[in-house]
Amino acid sequence: MVRGIVIDAKEYLIKTSKELDGPIRQYIGDEEPANLIAASRQYPYAGGKRMRPAMVLAAAGAVGGDVSKAVPLAVAVEYIHNFTLIHDDFMDGDEKRRGMTTIHIAYDVPTAILAGDALFAKAFQLIAELDVPDRNMKEVLRYVSQAVWDLARGQQMDINNEGKIVSEEAYIETIRLKTSVLFAAAAAGGALVGGAGEKIVTALHEYAMALGLGFQIFDDYLGIAGDPSKTGKSVGNDIRKGKCTVMVTHAMRNIKDPKVLEEFKGILGNMKATEEQTARARSIMESAGSITYGRQLAQKKVDEAISKLDVLAPSEYKEFMIALARYAIDREV
Repeated sequence: MVRGIVIDAKEYLIKTSKELDGPIRQYIGDEEPANLIAASRQYPYAGGKRMRPAMVLAAAGAVGGDVSKAVPLAVAVEYIHNFTLIHDDFMDGDEKRRGMTTIHIAYDVPTAILAGDALFAKAFQLIAELDVPDRNMKEVLRYVSQAVWDLARGQQMDINNEGKIVSEEAYIETIRLKTSVLFAAAAAGGALVGGAGEKIVTALHEYAMALGLGFQIFDDYLGIAGDPSKTGKSVGNDIRKGKCTVMVTHAMRNIKDPKVLEEFKGILGNMKATEEQTARARSIMESAGSITYGRQLAQKKVDEAISKLDVLAPSEYKEFMIALARYAIDREV
C-alpha cells in the first residue's frame, strides 16, 4: 500500500466519471440525422459508474504512462459498453435503464440498432487515432476486437441457456464472455497505451478478467441475499425467472433430499411463485450452503484479481485498482 493513500473506490469512480464527461461528449458532434445523434448520445451522456473507462485510465497510470493519452481509449471502451446496452435492452425487451426510457422505446427499433452501430464505429475511430507506437496500436485493436467478438458469443450463450440449468463451468464461461472480457480489454489496452511490456499487460488482463467474474457472481448473490431497499430488486425475481447462477448450480448438486430438490425445481422459474414460495427456495439454498458458496466464490475471484497486481510498482493508480476489486464484492447495488 502507498503510504498515506487511502482510496475509496466509489468516490474515485465518481471523480473519474465527472472528469470523463467532457471527453465522452466531445466526440459525438452535431450531425444529421439529429434523431440518430440524440439516440447515440443518450446512454453515454447519462453518467453511471463508468468502471470500464476508469480501468483504462488507471491501468495506463499504474504502468507509469501518460494518462491523458489513454482518454480516447477510455471513451471508446465506454461507447462500446453502451453499444452493447442498447442492443441488450432491445433483446431483453427492457423499457427502462437508469430511470430513462430505453432507446428502442424512446425512438424506435431501427434507430436503436443504428445508434448502437454508430457508437461501435465511433469507438474504433477513436482507437485508430491513439498516440501510440504501431505495435501497441495493433495489440490494443486485438484486445478490443476480441472482446467485442466474445461479448457477442456470451450474449448468444445467455440466450441459448435461458430457462435452462447449465453446469457451473458453462455459467462461468458465459459471464466471463458477457461481463469480464470488456473489463479485461480495458485494463490491457490502458497498459499498452501506458507503454507496458507483455508480462504486465497480460497480468492486468488477468486481473480484470477475475474482477469481472467476481463482480457478476456478487451481483447474482445480491439478487438473492441483497437488501431490496438498497438493490432495488425483489429477492424473488431471479428465482421466479429461473436465473441460473453458481448458487443455483451449487444447490442442484448439494440438495440431498429428493423431495426438497423437486420442491426447489418447482419454484425455480415459476413466474407465478408467491413471496412465500420464493422465500422457501431461498431457505433451501441457504440450507444447502449455496448462498454462502456464491459469496465465497466472488471473494475468491477478487483475491485472485488483486494477486495479479503484484507486478505493479506502488502508486495511487494501483491502489485504486485494488480498491475497485474490493468494491466489486463490497457494494449494495
